[in-house]
Amino acid sequence: MTQRLLRIGTRGSALALAQAGHVADVIRTAGCPVELIVVRTTGDESLAPVAELGVGVFVTALREALALGKVDFAVHSYKDLPTAPDTRLTLAAVPVREDPRDALVARDGMVLGELPSGSRVGTGSPRRAAQLHALGLGLEIVELRGNVPTRIAKVRDGELDAVVVARAGLVRLGRLDEITETLDPLQMLPAPAQGALAIECRADDLDTEHRLGALNDPATRAAVTAERAVLAGLGSPCSAPIGALGEVVEDLDEDGKIIESLSLRGVAATPEGALVRASIIGKIAEAELLGRTLAAELLDLGAESLPATGSPAHRWIGSS
Repeated sequence: MTQRLLRIGTRGSALALAQAGHVADVIRTAGCPVELIVVRTTGDESLAPVAELGVGVFVTALREALALGKVDFAVHSYKDLPTAPDTRLTLAAVPVREDPRDALVARDGMVLGELPSGSRVGTGSPRRAAQLHALGLGLEIVELRGNVPTRIAKVRDGELDAVVVARAGLVRLGRLDEITETLDPLQMLPAPAQGALAIECRADDLDTEHRLGALNDPATRAAVTAERAVLAGLGSPCSAPIGALGEVVEDLDEDGKIIESLSLRGVAATPEGALVRASIIGKIAEAELLGRTLAAELLDLGAESLPATGSPAHRWIGSS
């Protein structure tokens, strides 16, 4: 019996096409025909800072195409999804996550600690900017938009001394050799859900949801659920200066037996621009509760609670 063709909605950037193409290859291997449908989003049309464009700038158009039946499912960079659910859709799968850490691409092969004071470092992320300034290296942080190749080109052309980007994006684009340093989470916690993909389909399309379920990785899903619960608990848009990283780790129960637990770390900015950090460990099945609990601890430590509207209510911390 011939399986029906599944139409995959994706943005048209090289990274988005690489991500959707990987999902397409897995589905084709399972014997199901697929095709990619490129959808232009607000984030693709404008080079304005993401904080000014609002929540969902890279996903709203994709979600509309999905809800209207123009595509059968959509592949997103999970960190781009608003924390508020869209009741028309369901999260069918979260595949195995790529390395979630941030990466430095610097001139002359330098690592972060070798960059001279005053070096111009580009990033489009308030989270990265805040954590870079907190390191006290005297770097000049330059606000930056554009796709990954465009950002790296600014280093190659001498416009910037370095850029900080998601390591996962460089892996998926086959540009791993351009990384001069993979940043330890102790220096820079990644964005919630960084490196993870989110595959959505219509809530009433049970057949497609069932087919996509084989792509789901429970450990990745639990970690990302906890990280995004931190974001939601702080009432913050996905572009806020907040980092979180969940990891499934081995732990000991009360009887000394080895069990798997979920370790979660978070960092957030205070209204004064300082950073506060916290961590927690608990049951994998309580991932969302762990995230909410960690968010509450960060608030108690002085973290700023930001509106979830996506308006530019938060500052570009330490920008110059």
